[in-house]
Amino acid sequence: MRNKNIKAIYDILLEEYSPQGWWPLLNYDGINPTKTGSINGYHVGDYDFPKNQAQEFEIAIGAILTQNTTWQSVEKALINLNDIVDNFSPKSILKIAIGDIEKFKNAIRCAGFVNQKSQYLQNIAKFFIDLGDKTPTRKEILKVKGIGNETADSILLYAFKQNEFVVDAYTKRLFSYLGYIDFKDNYLKVKKLFEDNIPNNIAIYQEYHALIVEHSKRYYSKQPYGVNDKLLENFILD
Repeated sequence: MRNKNIKAIYDILLEEYSPQGWWPLLNYDGINPTKTGSINGYHVGDYDFPKNQAQEFEIAIGAILTQNTTWQSVEKALINLNDIVDNFSPKSILKIAIGDIEKFKNAIRCAGFVNQKSQYLQNIAKFFIDLGDKTPTRKEILKVKGIGNETADSILLYAFKQNEFVVDAYTKRLFSYLGYIDFKDNYLKVKKLFEDNIPNNIAIYQEYHALIVEHSKRYYSKQPYGVNDKLLENFILD
């Protein structure tokens, strides 16, 4: 379905909040435009990241850890992991998980669902080892236990620079409030709406998702959603 407002909303959000520079990396000396969390690993305007497999894998770890929790909790877990492994390589994660599972679990406990996520991280580590230097397909990554649509698209978009639009709860809250979707619409239907209406450009794909999150933290975190959202009031469908 073609709808010019989808791209227009992106333009408004970008003008309001500026580029966000997602996905933040723990050991990159960047900035923090969002003021959320403590790390300054946001690479604003540089879409060449990640630049090595360790950064790709760190993004994948973060995408799994952020399931059903806040980014601040993920940040703490990543910092804890960074303190007990040599680097964010698949082999180093597996080594600590196999060698001292309780130490591994304690490192990520702050991100919640520790038993599930500890297994999911081991699953993605094994997947990366088998993957080598290839770029996975969406179908391949969805076969990894613990990876659903949102996590798969986050990894593909931010770790492998593939144009896969990420739909999260904020996306559904915002665009159902504006009237472009029903909140109950399935993931792939909402994803298609965006992919049909924005340019096939990695910067736009990455920034749009990040900008939706940044805007929604202000107006769509608590019910009733959309209160005082003056920025996008002209885009509400009748």
